[in-house]
This record gives sequence, C-alpha cells and structure tokens, in this order.
Amino acid sequence: MSSTESAEAIEKKPEVRKPSQLKSLLSGGFGGVCLVFVGHPFDLIKVRLQTASASQYKGAVDCFKQTVAKDGVRGLYRGMGAPLTGITPIFSICFWGYDIGERIARWAAGTAPNQQLSMTQVMFAGGFSAIPTTAIMAPGERIKVVLQIQGQNPGETPKFKGPIDVIKHLYKEGGIRSIFRGTNATLLRDVPGSVAWFGVYEYLKRQSGTTTPNPFYTLFAGGMAGIANWLIAIPADVIKSRFQTAPQGKYSGVIDVTRDLLKEQGVKGLYKGVAPALLRAFPANAACFFGVELARSTLDKVW
Repeated sequence: MSSTESAEAIEKKPEVRKPSQLKSLLSGGFGGVCLVFVGHPFDLIKVRLQTASASQYKGAVDCFKQTVAKDGVRGLYRGMGAPLTGITPIFSICFWGYDIGERIARWAAGTAPNQQLSMTQVMFAGGFSAIPTTAIMAPGERIKVVLQIQGQNPGETPKFKGPIDVIKHLYKEGGIRSIFRGTNATLLRDVPGSVAWFGVYEYLKRQSGTTTPNPFYTLFAGGMAGIANWLIAIPADVIKSRFQTAPQGKYSGVIDVTRDLLKEQGVKGLYKGVAPALLRAFPANAACFFGVELARSTLDKVW
C-alpha cells in the first residue's frame, strides 16, 4: 500500500449505521419502555412538586415520603398507564423523526448516506424529531400529569380511575382542545431539549473511538444526554405542567402561566422539580439509549 493510500485509510471516516425507518420505529419504542419503567417514580415526584402549593412539600425527599406514606410504593407509579401505553409510539416517532431529520440534513448539505453527520446536523435532526413526536406527546403528558397530581392534597380522594376516565372528562370539559392543552408548551420544552439530548449522546458516544456500541459508553452517554436535556427543558416543563393541570379557563396560554408563576414564586419557580428531574434523567435515559442500541443491534442481526 502506498503512503497516499495509507493516509486515506487513516483519514477515512468511521462507517455509519445504514438508515432504516422501520428499525428506528421499533428500537425507539423499546427504548421508551425501558425509560418509563426506570424513570416514572422520579417523574411523579417532579410533577407533584411543580403543581403543589409552595408550602405542601419541603422538597423532593419530603414529597417521596408523603407519597409512599399515603399510597405505598404503588403510589410512585400512579399515572404510569398513560406514558407506558403511549411511550412506544412516542419514542418510536421520536427516533423515526430523528431519522427523517438526518435525511433532511444530508439532503441539505449533500452528505452521502455512508458519511458521518456533523454535530450541527445531529443537533438539527434532534430538534426536528420533537415536531412529529409532540402530536402524541402533548395529549399523553396532559393525561399523565392530571393523574399524577391526584390525591396529593390532604384528605383528597382520587377523582379518576385511569387514563380512559381522564380522556372522557377532558373531552366533556373542552373537547379535543382540552386533551391537547399544552401543545405549544410541549414544543417549547422538547425542541431545544431534543437538540441537547441527541447532540450530547452522539458527541459522547463518538468519544469511545469505536463504531460498535459499547455498553459502558452507551449508558454513560445516554445518562448525560438526559441531564443535558433537563437542564435546558425544566423551565418550559414547569410551565407546561402548571398549564396542563390548571382548572379550565384559569390561564389563557403559556405567557399567562409564566407571568403568574414569576409573580407568585419568582425565577426559582421555573426550576421547581429540577432535583427529581435530574435524579431521574441519568438512569432513565441511560436505560432508554441502552434499550435502543440493544434493540437496533438485534434487528441488524435479524435483517
């Protein structure tokens, strides 16, 4: 081999996994299921902190203790039916949307299918993935948070038996618009959050220096991606939770919620629930990306 050929071999970019929309859908769905099982208790505590009165809980630990004391360990999984039922299509669409975003980025820049994307292209694809995902994410989040805040006030009896009961109530209350309340807030949270989520994951995974998925790097990169996502998304998530759980007609929109929150609790109110969100972020997202990579590797072997 000549010196020129040797240099070309050294400079050759790592092979990239061939895009497949079906594999993206299937592996994304499996990763989402892994995320819910690991992360739901943390998410419940986050939502309760975000929507409760300022004096109800002293913090995340106090919220955890009160929840377990009143409802037992099962109480930590209250409302899990909605995200677990919806998480497969949500994360399927998320990774399918990322796949579409990659294709758009390649087309716009003239990048070959077997050429590794730049980090800018990865982040674009990540942000794009949030757009189709919101169509399912917004109503799923609405149902979930309504169920999660049930019974958190002293002496309060849960009003809804499950997701179907909530859907019926919301539709009767305000039709389809009530079920999709908070869609704009969901986009405001998930577009920048997904830019960070996919961007950090891909960047850290590339530091492994290998194209073969490594369990350690996958778990670490996935966990750190989750933390990056929530550090950016938590203010919008607080606003979304308050808007989606407020009585019908209380707020006119996202701006109204933000004004009320800042007036009542100041800037600190925008970061309410950040502790359980970050505690949940690492293990839940590590499990998610591990599940995605495991499913994708299995599918690649099958066909």
